[in-house]
Amino acid sequence: MADELFENSRLAAIYDAFDSDRSDLDAYEAIVNEFGAHSVLDIGCGTGTFACRLAAQGIKVIGVDPAAASLHVARTKTWANRVEWILGDATHLSPRAVDIAIMTGNVAQVFLTDREWKETLCAVHESLRPGGRFVFEVRDPSAQAWQRWTKENTYRCIMVPSYGNVEGWVEVTNVENSFVSFRWTYIFESDGALITSDSTLRFRSRQEIVNSLLEVGLSVDEVREAPDRPGLEFVFVASRTKGVS
Repeated sequence: MADELFENSRLAAIYDAFDSDRSDLDAYEAIVNEFGAHSVLDIGCGTGTFACRLAAQGIKVIGVDPAAASLHVARTKTWANRVEWILGDATHLSPRAVDIAIMTGNVAQVFLTDREWKETLCAVHESLRPGGRFVFEVRDPSAQAWQRWTKENTYRCIMVPSYGNVEGWVEVTNVENSFVSFRWTYIFESDGALITSDSTLRFRSRQEIVNSLLEVGLSVDEVREAPDRPGLEFVFVASRTKGVS
């Protein structure tokens, strides 16, 4: 099940307004071009911003996401007609042979159990051509980014076309071992509606992730820093070994 932030039609409609700075995607677009990819699987594509950017370049893109409301927004965007949209998660895909599978944002951290994460990695493995790459980012647990997830640090009031002024902020609700839970709150000034969305992310260590990739037959080519958040995130570049079936 997708979080309310992505599944609620009202929240999905304002998502891009609250996440308008997508300069973080520049690095991923550069990686796609760096490896000369002609086909990309965008896992957890959300409202489709990245998928449509790639489609505009003539790249074959498959966007998969479990939130129908987010995909509804995605399908309204320019270049959306060039993207294959799939409702579900990576485990719902039929075998593919893409050049690159990508998870941007916090997607790789929404898989809370080891079983969910392993099933997703196996599905990614099956979706890649031999030699194809898997690129994703995770937050470095040692940076403890969640300490800054307070109303004071995150509050914004944004004018959203068709919705008027909307207030929004995030607050941590629980931290237990590698699991961090938090709540987004939005207030719509037009009718006073208050909608919340609860989420949990798992902060795995770098070595845990390396081990999990190797376990399913994905080699770890390199671990980069996220250009937009130096010292705060890891960007993994893994690949499916050529000749592995």
